[in-house]
Amino acid sequence: MTVNDMKSPVKQPPSARRVIVFGNSSAGKSTWSKKLASAGLAHLDLDTIAWDMNPNPVRKPLQESAVAIAQFIQRHENWVIEGCYADLLSIAAKQATEAFFLDIPVAQCLEQAKNRPWEPHKYPSKAAQDKNLNMLLAWIAEYPIRTDHFSRSAHQQLFDDFEGKKTRITQ
Repeated sequence: MTVNDMKSPVKQPPSARRVIVFGNSSAGKSTWSKKLASAGLAHLDLDTIAWDMNPNPVRKPLQESAVAIAQFIQRHENWVIEGCYADLLSIAAKQATEAFFLDIPVAQCLEQAKNRPWEPHKYPSKAAQDKNLNMLLAWIAEYPIRTDHFSRSAHQQLFDDFEGKKTRITQ
């Protein structure tokens, strides 16, 4: 399946709940998504399909991640997909029924990043995660001024273009 194959929405049962959650790093996307998943939605954290971690983290080609998204969507009727990747989320958005934009103030995201528990699906240890903290804090702080797929402007555009039920969370 290619990115172009994902352009036309898949027919879905009227009761299907398909949610995308996006925002800055440490905005609470994973926490929000896990809460939704606890209500019976399959959960996909885009960090798990966006990166090739061996030996050094490198972003996978868009096409490779798009195929993983398509496979996840085909396997699950009800789902939540979360991340900060507007390019990947725009693929999932074509099939989504709801969108949550966690438009949390940068200062709050910075504090949450400092208090983040260990994420074993991303780091081999809490120490390895903490070693990356200064880089993460600088990256979070740049959210309003970046112009990439991870920026506030890209998330705002994704939110504006979304045609289903959408909610902006600011605190």
